[in-house]
Amino acid sequence: MRKPHKLLLHSLLRSRNTRPYTSPASLTTSAAANPVPATSAVHSDLDLLDAGELAPTPRVYHGFITACAQSKNLGDARRVHTHLASSRFAGDAFLDNSLIHMYCKCGSVVEAQNVFDGMRRKDMVSWTSLIAGYAQNDMPAEAINMLPGMLKRRLKPNGFTFASLLKAAGTYSSGSSIGGQIHALAVKCDWHEDVYVGSALLDMYARCGRMDMATAAFDKLDSKNGVSWNALISGFSRKGDGETALKVFAEMQRNGFEATHFTYSSLFNAIAGLGALEQGKWVHAHMIKSGQKLTAFLGNTILDMYAKSGSMVDTKKVFDRVDNKDLVTWNSMLTALAQYGLRQEAVAHFEEMRKSGIYLNQISFLCILTACSHGGLVKEGKRYFDMMKEYNLEPEIDHYVTVVDLLGRAGLLNYALVFIFKMPIEPTAAVWGALLAACRTHKNAKVGQFAADRVFELNPDDSGPPVLLYNIYASTGQWDAAARVRKMMKATGVKKEPACSWVEIENSVHMFVASDDAHPRAEEIYKMWDEISMKIRKEGYVPDMDYVLLHVDDQEREANLQYHSEKIALAFALIQMPEGATIRIMKNIRICGDCHSAFRYISEVYKREIVVRDTNRFHHFSNGSCSCGDYW
Repeated sequence: MRKPHKLLLHSLLRSRNTRPYTSPASLTTSAAANPVPATSAVHSDLDLLDAGELAPTPRVYHGFITACAQSKNLGDARRVHTHLASSRFAGDAFLDNSLIHMYCKCGSVVEAQNVFDGMRRKDMVSWTSLIAGYAQNDMPAEAINMLPGMLKRRLKPNGFTFASLLKAAGTYSSGSSIGGQIHALAVKCDWHEDVYVGSALLDMYARCGRMDMATAAFDKLDSKNGVSWNALISGFSRKGDGETALKVFAEMQRNGFEATHFTYSSLFNAIAGLGALEQGKWVHAHMIKSGQKLTAFLGNTILDMYAKSGSMVDTKKVFDRVDNKDLVTWNSMLTALAQYGLRQEAVAHFEEMRKSGIYLNQISFLCILTACSHGGLVKEGKRYFDMMKEYNLEPEIDHYVTVVDLLGRAGLLNYALVFIFKMPIEPTAAVWGALLAACRTHKNAKVGQFAADRVFELNPDDSGPPVLLYNIYASTGQWDAAARVRKMMKATGVKKEPACSWVEIENSVHMFVASDDAHPRAEEIYKMWDEISMKIRKEGYVPDMDYVLLHVDDQEREANLQYHSEKIALAFALIQMPEGATIRIMKNIRICGDCHSAFRYISEVYKREIVVRDTNRFHHFSNGSCSCGDYW
């Protein structure tokens, strides 16, 4: 979260209760009372210096440097630097440190480094300014690599140095390890209890997914502020722990801190992962009540939350209400339409984007290709893939994966193979995995084995492909081959992810696994499912034994089929939810074909709308049909 760090910096400069230390920004605030020339006036004011109409002083040059740093005008920054270099103040340590800060603010860290390298005497501000510049310009490795040189010169890091280093560690690939070492150094230098260093520690650990350490850092803060609360909420959100993020938000409210657009954005992301629609609506209402405006930034996260929580109606409402829609807004709506299988609406939306003159990017095309794949629009998908050249966009590996999926879903397995062989880049495990998944759908063991072998070579640790290959052999009755795959899985320690489904009722999430008897109302749930099963059989439902991938007799196969996790979740929802209410079920893997068929019948018999979110997409069942058109 970049804004909180910026807010942290301003708070640091205003604070009178913490230990004093010099930061790069203090170079500009030290002259805050002095008039700062507007950047448009910098060039003409330099001419006044040349004409002798303005007396050159360090204060004047510092004013020019400050203006350039505030405007981030690199051209003017270079003019000021050139002029200063030819003056008698060239080499002044204070002004050189200001130049480092200025170039970093203008995004030219290379020129900041050049100023640093040319300095005869470097002090703590010089080192800290450059470290902060690298951290602020998304160059964490360079920022961290400055630290040994600084320590070698016996310069002791101050609070702002540590805050900048921890910011860099939070975005570094091995940040948790490096961050831990910086934390240890902060303790050694007795800066770990500083409120701003503590906030930076919290944010670093949260970004690295070490929520245990982030929480510990948070608890040790003597003075918590909105930045620290937001960092903790954002960390739990990124970790996928939506429930804890919501609990922290409630605690934040109890402690009298107001939520910002960053707070709400993190919460909506957390709720999107949960698929908890009612909680999402509550947070949305709270946001409106707090007076937050529906900016594109917030609107995009709300739109994504409603889409992933199974409410396309609310998704469309938010899209229509967002003023000044940006590309992310349009792409988010396109993604939602694709995931819901609304292929024609997705195509119409994409064409509207084109006609509106919106700049299309790689994600735009990935979204429309996904919509074509989920909707069986092979011809349109090929056309959009070729259209990328018109926009000077090179297809990335995800685009190739989606085209393979498009051809594979349509049963064009040989065409998919040819497409893979003609790819201008090396096929990845994801490409072969898409073909393998299509072979599972169309029960093609020969091509499936070939695709699986490629995946095993490229990504031997992935548990998904062996499970898919086993399913292909089991569904085609090749039990000996299936047994060999099962033996291989056992030898390599591969385990199938247990299927589970959950449903949100009255702000509580109820989770179920297959043949679940752990729920306190299990007996009532199974009795309800037996009643459901009897009713839908009368309407024509016939259990599809092809989805029981066990070598057992028909009676046992049917019994196994009837108690899948999504069916148990649906039975519970029908007991618990009021008549006519839409039922929304989430599942951690793909919904099976038999459950899909059963849900179509249930939606008609019980006059219910049922929305199921699995790992691939949404299925909206209503009046005996599904939004996917049974193409999935």
